Amino acid sequence: MRKRFEQQYVIGQLQIQDTIINPKRKSALDELCAALKEIYCNEGYNEQVLSILENSLSDVDLKNGRPGMELWVLFVLSQVRMCLNTSYENLHNLANNHHTLRQILGIERESSFGRIEFEYQQIYDNVSKLSDDTLRAINDVIVEFGHCKVFKKKRNSPLALQNR
Repeated sequence: MRKRFEQQYVIGQLQIQDTIINPKRKSALDELCAALKEIYCNEGYNEQVLSILENSLSDVDLKNGRPGMELWVLFVLSQVRMCLNTSYENLHNLANNHHTLRQILGIERESSFGRIEFEYQQIYDNVSKLSDDTLRAINDVIVEFGHCKVFKKKRNSPLALQNR
């Protein structure tokens, strides 16, 4: 039983659209968090990404069983893992301890009351379900978003990856 994301906010929950990302910090994770925030706030691209995830996980019975990881959380964690090329152990640590990432996930609170933490196995079981084809389709949407919404001035020139 998966939801896209929880619509009902709880007391003290920090909203994703209000996430403050310091523009002076240029780490890969900070840049990814800024991009994810923009995708969350853009209904069209948000809908495309979550639809791809719903279709890829269509074999799950949405009406029975315990609640699964929300699709937005699954999307964010999979993007962090790919962007940082990191292990599930490091992803587990980031998901439970990185303030900005937790706010982008939609689980950060102003106080420690009702703090949500993920178990390692929960992250592994959910993120590893995404196939290469699903991740490729999501990445196509993200690249399109970059072309249309972020790099408007450079429409005629193709985006290229930089070697770091």
